[in-house]
Amino acid sequence: MDYRKIGDTYYIRADRGDELISVIRSVCEKERIKSCIYSGIGGCSSAEIQTFQPEKGQFETEETNGMLELVSFTGNIISDEDGTLYQHTHALFAYVENGVHKVIGGHLKSTVVLYTAEIELRPVIGGTIGRKKDEETGTGFWNFQ
Repeated sequence: MDYRKIGDTYYIRADRGDELISVIRSVCEKERIKSCIYSGIGGCSSAEIQTFQPEKGQFETEETNGMLELVSFTGNIISDEDGTLYQHTHALFAYVENGVHKVIGGHLKSTVVLYTAEIELRPVIGGTIGRKKDEETGTGFWNFQ
């Protein structure tokens, strides 16, 4: 992984074997970024995709492996009062299975880079977006302080 800050934006290159969410969290921790948004593209070897099931009050997880084109990747990081970082990422992957082109997408728990991933990360400037826990879903939502 390598990255550069140009203006107020960070440009991150993740490399083979990097877990992408961990890479983004690492940059945020190193640069003391408490809230940001990000987007990107790349090629991955595995992905854990989640879909929230309201009737069960939990996420259903599906793991996919192989050559996965990361065609859409967008998310944010927010923090709570004690500075703990929370990510919320959605992704869409394209792949070929038995000669048929397919896509899978949803809430991204994790993904490992196969070749490279290119991420643009934009910190929130002039403030911080906090986290407010939602009791119904057990997840956190944006809290404007």
